[in-house]
Amino acid sequence: MRKICLTVIGLYISFLSAFSQKNRPDTVYTPKPLKVDEVNLISSYYTQEGNHSAVTGGIGNEHVIDLSTGLEVKFVGWDTQHNKHTLSAELGFDHHTAASSAYVSKTGASKTGGTRIYPSLNWSVENLKGNSFGIGVYYSHEYNYQSVGLEVNGSKKLSSNTEINGKVSGFFDRVKMIYPSELIPGTNNNTTGGGYSTYTTASGRTVTVRDGQEYSDDIPSSARNTFTASASLAQIVNKRMQFSVMTDLVEQTGYLGLPFHRVYFTDGTAHVENLPDNRTKLPLGFRLNYFMGDHFVFRAYYRYYMDSWGIRSHTADIEIPVKFNSFFSVSPFYRYYTQTAAKYFGAYATHTSADTYYTSNFSYSKLNSQFYGVGIHLAPPKGILNQHLNTLEVRYGHYTQSTDLYSNVISFAFTFK
Repeated sequence: MRKICLTVIGLYISFLSAFSQKNRPDTVYTPKPLKVDEVNLISSYYTQEGNHSAVTGGIGNEHVIDLSTGLEVKFVGWDTQHNKHTLSAELGFDHHTAASSAYVSKTGASKTGGTRIYPSLNWSVENLKGNSFGIGVYYSHEYNYQSVGLEVNGSKKLSSNTEINGKVSGFFDRVKMIYPSELIPGTNNNTTGGGYSTYTTASGRTVTVRDGQEYSDDIPSSARNTFTASASLAQIVNKRMQFSVMTDLVEQTGYLGLPFHRVYFTDGTAHVENLPDNRTKLPLGFRLNYFMGDHFVFRAYYRYYMDSWGIRSHTADIEIPVKFNSFFSVSPFYRYYTQTAAKYFGAYATHTSADTYYTSNFSYSKLNSQFYGVGIHLAPPKGILNQHLNTLEVRYGHYTQSTDLYSNVISFAFTFK
């Protein structure tokens, strides 16, 4: 934690110097207070099918439906020193139904859906040289966890063609320890009646369960913390070509599994997923944009990823927007991903009592995937339907994974000026 704090202080001093008075013009400038600059509304519909549910030990229905909506209101203003201030307030709302969550209870009658709400607030200031500094706060809440996040970010122009960006963030989560009905730890004195089950744990805590789902207010929770330091360098090579390189260092500590994920051993016994309480991630990425005349843009992205759990992965992404005129474009895209398995993964009934850590979550398995689709961007000069609806973007994607999982997603993005 000390390293994170020192990094934040260093970033703050560095970017504060970029806004010193010696860079200010001497002319008198009338400040402009914050006012609404634009409103963005994004909505998506996602469906998924598969047969390797982690809730039932790596087998079972992975059907998911998710409806997501996000609203962002952006305010912009200028101070007496010509600095541009941007304040963004966002509110996200997700509701999903998942077939696998019904089997937290072996009766198949548990909670099958969940709602997540995630507001955030971001502020940034940018001077005439293009240097910026910003902070952000985030919150997310769902029935089985809550999260608070803090972020500090900044950018600095090294020249008219070169820019560096930095960011540090921390997310502090609490995961509710909701166990499979038959694996609630230390239970005894089980009494059942009226559709409810009451357990007294080994520590003396009373837990009430209905349909396999814990509803009592005293469900214990475990901490999960994520710290990230990011850096990138963006370079304009010429009027047609731009590229950037980026890297992140991510450190996670605390409870990193999920208590309702079962693991079945070779002897047929069921256990709760058990993973180490720390994980280090290191992705390295490269992005290239090339403008091929007035109508085509070639966008390419590559990322290499490795972590302390043994996963190594490669991601390659290509998108080619085709611009038909000044306000209408179509963007086909394709992404390929491949990874090795985590050293703690084992399929259904393959782990043994000799394993210290174990999971049957197929997101940690060896796999490859493809994601492809098309986006349509519409931004006529006089607006869409009226002058306030400035931009409309529709995007559809189809995802397939070598584990027999597949999904479809369609999203709509509206910008109001």
